[in-house]
Amino acid sequence: MAKAKKIKKKKNSRQHPNQLNLKIVTSSTCQVCKQQCARGLAYLEEMSQPGAIGFGVPCILTKRQP
Repeated sequence: MAKAKKIKKKKNSRQHPNQLNLKIVTSSTCQVCKQQCARGLAYLEEMSQPGAIGFGVPCILTKRQP
């Protein structure tokens, strides 16, 4: 008899439900944005500290087309 294969489901590693459709922007992009959002302003404040290292933040204003 053949053994049944178990199918493993991958964990959803996205932090935000639409993260695949959102661009990751840096603080320089948030700084020149015309419609600054709360997330972008918080990221700018965090990056203004000396020695801060940032990886970007998902931007809701620059959505990619799915």
